[in-house]
Amino acid sequence: MIGECQWHSPTYEVSMFIWIGPKQKQSGLSEDWIKGFFRLSSWITIAITFCIIASLAYETIKFFTYVSPNDFFFNTTWSPQTAFRSDSVGSSGQFGIIPLLWGTLFITILAMIIAGPLGLLCAILTSEYLSTAQRSFAKPLLEVLAGIPTVVYGFFAAIVLGPWLRNSGATFGLDVATESALAAGVVMGIMIIPLISSITDDVIKAVPSSMRDGARGLGSTREETIINIILPAALPGIVAGFIMAISRAIGETMIVVMAAGLAANITANPLEAVTTVTVQIVTLLIGDQEFDSAKTLSAFALAFALFTITFILNWIAYRNYKNAINRLRQ
Repeated sequence: MIGECQWHSPTYEVSMFIWIGPKQKQSGLSEDWIKGFFRLSSWITIAITFCIIASLAYETIKFFTYVSPNDFFFNTTWSPQTAFRSDSVGSSGQFGIIPLLWGTLFITILAMIIAGPLGLLCAILTSEYLSTAQRSFAKPLLEVLAGIPTVVYGFFAAIVLGPWLRNSGATFGLDVATESALAAGVVMGIMIIPLISSITDDVIKAVPSSMRDGARGLGSTREETIINIILPAALPGIVAGFIMAISRAIGETMIVVMAAGLAANITANPLEAVTTVTVQIVTLLIGDQEFDSAKTLSAFALAFALFTITFILNWIAYRNYKNAINRLRQ
């Protein structure tokens, strides 16, 4: 068959030979193995994720046999008591999640007040003002912040920033707690600046150059082009970056454990101590615990609630980011 093809068309004969040759068959076999490995890895990842969610849901259902959902979601007092065994009579703990959600939200708001403007400005600087050489130096330097372990940020908040805020407040006659929402919020804001900056930078760079050129051709300055053309075009992606940063802040543990405190307060004063969902999860699971008590099982209920919130936020952010990129590429 190959000889017949060679008589009619040598070029076609060569292509057919390559197609049916043993090397090409080996290459196709290798590709099948690689694709199979990727599919297997994907299914394993999905299965592990499903098992984690199922275990959280199972323990959460067990928790609601001790505490009613109404008390958990609408009670304003968080005061878990000593763990009770399954054969004990009753439990006197208060398991209202509202103070923990408020502390988490409050610290996240403080962090976004710091990280939002700074991250956006850094993204505009790296994408619109710096040259290629300057950008290749500045962007990795900024993203080094993302590689610092969160426990280092926690030490900075607990040892440096917290005492400094307390001493500065005493100078002005203010009562500032060493562990405060402000200390945790400021340090967490510094930590998530690279996340906002990186996502926003990618979205801004995806804005077509024709839009910039058209605005400049009509007489707009660079600043007017950024404010009136680029930022509105990239707004969905910028919002996605902000939502992802919020989700990251909500799930942070070490900074708030070391800097925010354990007091389950509902307060709008950033100088007071508050606690978060992640702090209480860590606190409840430290040491030897009985997993048939409301106190210990409440950690799984908190984790399931936290997972649900962050999953929804990440899904919204992902949809906005993909839609923004696809719209800008059209």
